[in-house]
Amino acid sequence: MASGWAEAGSSGRRRPGRGALWRVVAWVGGVGRPRHAAAGFGLIMVVCPSALLPPSRLSVRCQPLGSGCCEFPSSRSEIYMAWLVPQSMSGERAEQNVRTSPPPVSSAPNNSIQGNVQVNTTYQLDQTVNDASDKMKGELIRQELNQDGDGNDDGSNVKHGAPRKPICDLTDPRYDICEISGDGRALGANRTILYVPPAEERGSDGPEWAIKDQSRKYLSDIKEVNVKTLSAAQSLVAPECTSRHTVPAVVFAMNGIIGNPWHDFSDLLLPLFITTRAYDGEVQFLVTELQPWFVDKYRLILTNLSRYDIVDFNKDIGVRCYPHIIVGLRSHGDLSIDPARTPQNYTMLDFRLYMRDIFSLPWDGQGIPYKEKANKKNATGGIDDGTEKQKPRLMLINRGWNRKFVNLPEISAAGQAARAAAAGFELLVVEPLRDTRLEEFSREVDSCDVLMGAHGAALTSFFFLRTNAVMLQVVPWGLKREAMIYFGVHVKEMMLQDIEYSITVEESTLYEKYGKDHPAIRDPDSIHKQWWQGARKYFWEEQDIRLNVSRFAPTLHQLLQTLRE
Repeated sequence: MASGWAEAGSSGRRRPGRGALWRVVAWVGGVGRPRHAAAGFGLIMVVCPSALLPPSRLSVRCQPLGSGCCEFPSSRSEIYMAWLVPQSMSGERAEQNVRTSPPPVSSAPNNSIQGNVQVNTTYQLDQTVNDASDKMKGELIRQELNQDGDGNDDGSNVKHGAPRKPICDLTDPRYDICEISGDGRALGANRTILYVPPAEERGSDGPEWAIKDQSRKYLSDIKEVNVKTLSAAQSLVAPECTSRHTVPAVVFAMNGIIGNPWHDFSDLLLPLFITTRAYDGEVQFLVTELQPWFVDKYRLILTNLSRYDIVDFNKDIGVRCYPHIIVGLRSHGDLSIDPARTPQNYTMLDFRLYMRDIFSLPWDGQGIPYKEKANKKNATGGIDDGTEKQKPRLMLINRGWNRKFVNLPEISAAGQAARAAAAGFELLVVEPLRDTRLEEFSREVDSCDVLMGAHGAALTSFFFLRTNAVMLQVVPWGLKREAMIYFGVHVKEMMLQDIEYSITVEESTLYEKYGKDHPAIRDPDSIHKQWWQGARKYFWEEQDIRLNVSRFAPTLHQLLQTLRE
């Protein structure tokens, strides 16, 4: 049974019929929105049918007054607001974070991924807090807070007791980010994050934001998380903590355009690295729209970025309190890192080396396998008698359903015989699948000197290559610009070598299908002007490759020369 999961309470809040629903609004001399504020004084609680919790789940009693409303006792301790938690969870549990070691990868077979989603209700109590560790965390938090500048807040909608930095920054075109430093409270079942300011900073009202907690905020299927700063009056009746934590938390969505390796890394794993690597594992993930298959596949990466249980935030009932909460993930572009925008000036090279370390691959400084074997042979005084000529190893990735090599047997035969044998290559043909185990596959990639394939998501495996290894990208018709943007520039940033082979139009199956006069053949730029829909149809989805092995032979010789330099 795989571990590494935390879920408090039941599987989620039931949604009763609308007639049985109730909304709680607390008025404490003007708690709530100003346009609804009661003009009087004292303490009144009004309950009316709406879309939150039924009375049976409230921690206070109501006496019917008629007209569908009730009067509540005025005791402040009984007042909960619209983010009210169930009575069974009221009161504070002195829960501390539970450190977990990475679970055994083989503990959950691929055909029973749901078995990984288990409720972990074992909490470790009364842990001591290391002062030195807290100081380190504080410094990291300050670095994170300072990296995005002061934000834009003209103060027109916020009344403060003292000036403070806005919690949320919505200025980046790719993502939104919110950071709470101080008293942050996370209510998973309500998709709400609350900030309770210090008394001297509380105003008469509190701003709130609706944040898409993923690296592509323009995606329509990403649900919003509500982030709210409580006003002075609201702070007095804030929901009590049901668990307290000493490390920061990051709230992010595990959905969007994921499902192939490129988007898995570009949209989630790289932004998660950018956002959390500076904490060195001392951070907890609160995941909305949790995907069990994703956690199972990338478990090693996730458990290295965080030493704590992953929380299924949608099903988390209670109020988790943290000293620092980040909502959303930072992203610097497609599959890229901008060192100037990270706390420790991280680079794509740092990320590749981090991946190699996580997957326990050999020390990167020992060179590509081809040279490593030759160096070992020379060091032991080995003599090559011509029977065991050393050959570089080439991994050929063949896609399963589009942009695949339709003449793969011919390519393989050429690789193992005249063409590749003259250049001296050992050929390994693979077809990665969604359930491919990364632990084993990463070792296969590491053992190769060259990663070759048509432009596509599987080339993201270049993270497991060694320094100075080569990625040979076969560029389909009409995708030269995309090949450079999505892979080419990043190969060089990671101290890998990049060789491209751009096919001719005759090597594309589009030529056979549409003929020489079709715009996709005659004028690919006109197709790109139709934006993504046009390019996807022709160049991404309908195109396969019939590689001209005679035309390709000089590229193999160039490749061998590059490896020998």
